[in-house]
Amino acid sequence: MNEPRPTDPAKSHWERVYRDKPADSVSWFQAHAQQSLALIRGIAAGQAARVIDVGGGASTLVDDLLNAPEDFSVAVLDISAAALDVARCRLQQRAAAVRWLEGDITQIALPEQAWDIWHDRAVFHFLTEPAQREAYVARVRRAVRPGGHVIVAAFAPDGPTHCSGLPVMRYAPDALHAQFGGAFELLEHLSESHLTPSGAVQQFVYCHCLLH
Repeated sequence: MNEPRPTDPAKSHWERVYRDKPADSVSWFQAHAQQSLALIRGIAAGQAARVIDVGGGASTLVDDLLNAPEDFSVAVLDISAAALDVARCRLQQRAAAVRWLEGDITQIALPEQAWDIWHDRAVFHFLTEPAQREAYVARVRRAVRPGGHVIVAAFAPDGPTHCSGLPVMRYAPDALHAQFGGAFELLEHLSESHLTPSGAVQQFVYCHCLLH
């Protein structure tokens, strides 16, 4: 008899979130991820680019990337199969143009130098243990080509201390950049006041780095 597979608490948490709540009611929902889209399109500068949206799940960023005039090749990675299903159902036939990856970003095996642009809005701040952050950065360094770009958005110092019932980290731009190390050149940082579906305001910081 096969032994039952152990339950991953993080995966169970996020599957429950997307099973129990409409995707447009979670606090991080954006009808359009305007700041992320502008950064990605600015990097691409009208050219084709390979983009991975880490923690993209049910996000509409993939829709806007597919609609953009640039020839984006898009991958969406999320720990929650339910979140990915939301996006696939929304895109219908267009979902076939997207590479869907289900897994924990601190554990998943990613291909080497597969992407030009790495985007993460609201995953990194959930990594409260140093070992988790080190594993994340190791995957960025493997999966992004040298000369590629990394966009990470996390809660700012005056952002929430918890999200979705979990503790989070908060970062000033220099502190967020420092988590990645000297191979990552900070090109710019931006702030965002995100209005949640419930009407609260959450402060985010975006760091855009070049990987050497």
